[in-house]
Amino acid sequence: MRKSQQQKPLLRVLAGEVLPVAPWWLMRQAGRYLPEYRQLRGRAGDFVAFCLDPALAAEATMQPLRRYGMDAAILFSDILMVPYALGQKLCFVEGEGPVLEPVDSAEGLSRLERDAFLFRLEGVFEAARRVASDLGPKQALIGFAGAPWTVAVYMVEGGASHDFRRVKIWAYRDPAGFAALVELLQEATIAFLCGQIEAGVEAVQLFDSWAGILSEAAFVRWVIEPTARIVAVLKARYPHVPIIGFPRGAGALYERYVSLTGVDAIGCDTALPVSYARESLQRLVPVQGNLDPVMLLAGEEAFREAVWRLWRILGKGPYIFNLGHGVLPETPPHAIASLAALL
Repeated sequence: MRKSQQQKPLLRVLAGEVLPVAPWWLMRQAGRYLPEYRQLRGRAGDFVAFCLDPALAAEATMQPLRRYGMDAAILFSDILMVPYALGQKLCFVEGEGPVLEPVDSAEGLSRLERDAFLFRLEGVFEAARRVASDLGPKQALIGFAGAPWTVAVYMVEGGASHDFRRVKIWAYRDPAGFAALVELLQEATIAFLCGQIEAGVEAVQLFDSWAGILSEAAFVRWVIEPTARIVAVLKARYPHVPIIGFPRGAGALYERYVSLTGVDAIGCDTALPVSYARESLQRLVPVQGNLDPVMLLAGEEAFREAVWRLWRILGKGPYIFNLGHGVLPETPPHAIASLAALL
């Protein structure tokens, strides 16, 4: 590891060090709760164009660091850049979220394109290069991707879902056909993360936001196994780049996820008991998380004790402070400032 990296608190903890002060960053730390972000978003046109504009994406990445001084920037992008780059039609509708042309069969899978994949993502890589050159000497740059299962959920459902019926039916009824989609996403995710690493990111996080909706056997097949293959390839190519896994909602399967995927650190969701994270996970890898984002809407008095409780329980081991999910759009900016003062 380069000397400059060794000075960065986030990377030191990801390597297993226990620091007297926990490094911190927040999922969705760049976003609608910031007035400067909303101004930037107004200049961008549609959201896909925003993510692919290097200047705008780099600026969005840096905005929270200028305000609050987090120990890491997470590259401004979206997990659905992968299906977009594979040629799936994608748009973001205000108040509704992402809308995709569903891919729920072998015929839909055949319409996806692989040849222009990296070319379509060049704006993301250029944004990473710009941010990497703009960070302070102790600030790290995190890249990310959606894990194959979670990205497949959006691709098959055509957007957000209440019951995940379409994707589960395909996975249960035609596991071989569904596996073809997951394998494609596995390879695309590897290529996407490799491109980010080559552009300057120093750690990566795999977001598996819908990991918790699966049965135990399906969790092993569609969450653990593809993640383990991605981790193995990245570690072989970039052994110095740590990988954080975030299988939101995995509950009692968190420990198996850590043991079988090979991730270097684990992000804990809000519902995961902190005592479980300490006793079952932190003995294996560094732990990240897991303040409830809603706490930041309730005022400093409400979240101060929760922050100190996390530190008292997890601070004796390698620990990165974060939320259990992303910053909510209605979060007042001064709440993050109060949080920063505590950290």
